[in-house]
This record gives sequence, structure tokens and C-alpha cells, in this order.
Amino acid sequence: MSKSLKRVVKEAEELGLDIDIIQLEIQTKTAQEAADAMDCTVDQILKSIIFLGADSQTCILFMTAGGNRVCTDKASALADEPLLRAEASVIRAQTGFAIGGVSPLGHISDVRKFMDPTLLTFDDIWAAAGTPHSMFSIDPKVLQSATGAIVSDFTE
Repeated sequence: MSKSLKRVVKEAEELGLDIDIIQLEIQTKTAQEAADAMDCTVDQILKSIIFLGADSQTCILFMTAGGNRVCTDKASALADEPLLRAEASVIRAQTGFAIGGVSPLGHISDVRKFMDPTLLTFDDIWAAAGTPHSMFSIDPKVLQSATGAIVSDFTE
């Protein structure tokens, strides 16, 4: 089991979340690839979009439904600072995850989290479990409560 996957499992246990991680033979780097692999709608895929706060220089996670796009202006207003595109090396350094496997759980540093309300319209959603080959399903309301993600409109 990879270090990234172990961190996801550890935080889930610490938060009292009962998740079953599925290992896939194929990569699920895009929301559509993940939806196809999990046989669900694209909006049931939680996309982990990471921006870098221009002032704080810290990563900020925007968890959005797979079919939605983050509106940078709305997201910047929520973050209370301008947002920059986060480079892959910064994402890995601050979250511990590579692009395509960023999980809402198991970050190596404290990351502010925001959640797209579209995700809350489903009973279950699928999220990356730390690698591009692993996913887990969870009730989005449980995930939001456990992570303290702020539910806000930040999509286009």
C-alpha cells in the first residue's frame, strides 16, 4: 500500500469514517474516466481542484462535482485572497498527493476545504483515495461534516 493511500486510510479511521477503497486496473485521472470506471454519473465524482493562495502561499482545496468547473473569481472571494494555479510540485509538497490522486482526506498539511453543493444532492459520491488507481465512495454529507469543508457556490 502506498504512503498516500495509507494516509487516506489513517485519517478515515481517525474521523470514524467507514470507507472501502477500491483499487482499479485503470487510471482515473479525469472525472469522466472515474465515472466510467465506477459506473456512475460524472457529477458523482468528487474532483479535487487545488489552488495556491497568492498571499498565504498555501494550497486550498475546492471539492467539486465532476461536471462542474471552478470559477476562479468566486473561489478567490471565498478564499479571501487571489488564487493562483498550483504547480504539481507545490501540490505534492503541501498535500502529499500527485495530481490525479488528490484525496479529500490524508493531506500532510492543513488545507482549507470548500465543497460544491452539487455533491450534496447525491447519496454517495466517489473520491480519489490518494492515487490515480484508487477510489472510495462516501455519503457527501458525512464527508463534509468530517472534513469541515465549507459548502459554497464557487462554480461557473
